[in-house]
Amino acid sequence: MENGRRYAEETPLLEVRGISKQYKGFLLDKVSFTLPKGYIMGYVGPNGAGKSTTLGIITQTRRAAEGEVLLDGMTYADDPVLYKEKIGYVSSVSYFPPVMKIKDAAMLFRQFYPTFSGEKFFRLVREWELPEKKKFSTFSTGMIVKLMFAAALARETRLLILDEATNGLDILFREEILNLLQRYIEDGEHSVLFATHIIDDLEQIADYIVMVEGGRVLLQDTKEALTENYILVKGDEALLAKTDAAKYLIGTRRAAYGFSALVRTDNAASLPAGIVMEKPAISQIMSYLLKDGRMMEK
Repeated sequence: MENGRRYAEETPLLEVRGISKQYKGFLLDKVSFTLPKGYIMGYVGPNGAGKSTTLGIITQTRRAAEGEVLLDGMTYADDPVLYKEKIGYVSSVSYFPPVMKIKDAAMLFRQFYPTFSGEKFFRLVREWELPEKKKFSTFSTGMIVKLMFAAALARETRLLILDEATNGLDILFREEILNLLQRYIEDGEHSVLFATHIIDDLEQIADYIVMVEGGRVLLQDTKEALTENYILVKGDEALLAKTDAAKYLIGTRRAAYGFSALVRTDNAASLPAGIVMEKPAISQIMSYLLKDGRMMEK
C-alpha cells in the first residue's frame, strides 16, 4: 500500500457505524471503522475487548442495540440472502456438526449458498489433504480451519472474516494462508477483516489496524502511519528526573536497566539527550498502548 493513503480516499467495502451491544458486565460502545475495497484490516485487542461481538454483529449472528453495518453499500435488512452470500467466515472453532463428513458439508453449502462451487471446494480439500471419509469429530483444529477456508473460498464472497483463524495451524500452512489472502484481495474488489492476537501475521499482510479495548476503539490507522507516529524509547530514569518528559511516555515499563516506553513521534524532540530511540513493531505499539490504558488521539 502506498504511504499516505488513508480511509477517506478508498471506496469502502465494509462500514461499521456506531454499533453498540450490552451484556452483563460488558458494553460494546459505539464502535465505528471503515474497510476499503482491496485491503486487509487487522482487528485486534485482548480477550474480552469486543472483537467477537463486533464480528457477530457484522455476520448477523448477533444483533446490535444501535448503529448499523453496510457491506458493499447494503445493510442486512436490504437483502439478507445477498448480504450473507457476500461474507466468508473462518474461525478456529468448528460450526460443523461433528457427525458430518466433507461430502455432507458440501451438500449443505450447495443448498444455502447459490455461488458455492463444489469443484473449487473439493480441489482445496484434496490439495490440503483433508480426510474425506472421516467425521468432523475426528478432525484436528488445523483440519477444521482448512475446511472452513475451503468452504469460504469456494463461494463468490466479497469480504473474508477471519476470527483467530490461524490458531492451530502449522507455520507452513499459515504462510500459505497469508499468501492466499493476498491473492484474494489483489483484484481490488475483495477485502479481509482479520481478528487475531497473532500480531506477527498482521505485520506481514495488514494494511490497516483497528485496536479495541474494553468495548471501545482505541486506535485505527494504516499500518505504515502507526509505525511512523510512534517511537520506542529506552533509557535510565535519571534522564527524566529533571524534566517534564515523563508526561510524554506511554505504557512505561520499568526494569533494572531503566525504563522503556512509547512516545508519539511529534513529542520525541521534547525528550532529553541520552535516551535511545527505536522504530517499534506493531506488536510493541499495541502492547504499550494497552498497558497505558488511555485513549490515544490519532
